[in-house]
Amino acid sequence: MTQPIISVRNLHKWYSGVHALKGVSLDFSPNEAVGLIGDNGAGKSTLINILSGAQQASEGEIFLDNQKVSIRNPRDAMDLGIETIYQYNSMVPTMSIARNMFIGREPLKFSMLGLGAMDHRKMAEESVAAIAGAGLHLRSPDALVGELSGGQRQGVAIARAMHFKSKVMILDEPTNHLAVKETNKVIDFVQSLKDLNITGIFISHNIHHVFECCDRIVAMARGEVVLDKRTTDTNMDEVLDVL
Repeated sequence: MTQPIISVRNLHKWYSGVHALKGVSLDFSPNEAVGLIGDNGAGKSTLINILSGAQQASEGEIFLDNQKVSIRNPRDAMDLGIETIYQYNSMVPTMSIARNMFIGREPLKFSMLGLGAMDHRKMAEESVAAIAGAGLHLRSPDALVGELSGGQRQGVAIARAMHFKSKVMILDEPTNHLAVKETNKVIDFVQSLKDLNITGIFISHNIHHVFECCDRIVAMARGEVVLDKRTTDTNMDEVLDVL
């Protein structure tokens, strides 16, 4: 058996008496694309919020490369190599592509007590290389993200994760509100993650998209895992039956 890149054990989460996660335990293998599906309130958003540092579990443990880790905030997650691309807020529309690529991790020309002038030239040069490496062709790193299409924004977010050598990439409903061509581009990105040694966790309501690009399906309902199978060992009817 391959050692998991990330494991969660007996995760629980309560919100004001609501038991949102009920003892969830899962392993995610290296270079694996996992589709995480479930209706609203199933617990999938709570799970990824815990992995991304947006929330903390009430109980349970998280392991990365077999080492127990503490993820107290999004910065902890990024430092551990866990990158999250959210459906709505993964990019800041009023900032340039280069600034979005390095947001929260801006290189400095010099540093005094953690403060200093940002190195805009370095950000621009490395952004161009990272975006090209992701197969995107954008006219300038200084272009505002708000001028990009939905698919291009997702591409920039994925290029950012690749540039910082993320181990795990969480994509939260990345195909929502995208045109067919852009949706296919995102699905191609998910399929290509294993070639980049990145484990992908693909959250989606669209079961067709999940079957198209994932190696494994994890279905959640009422805060619990109700199905965990290889894509080739299940089918849409079985998955829909448990939701």
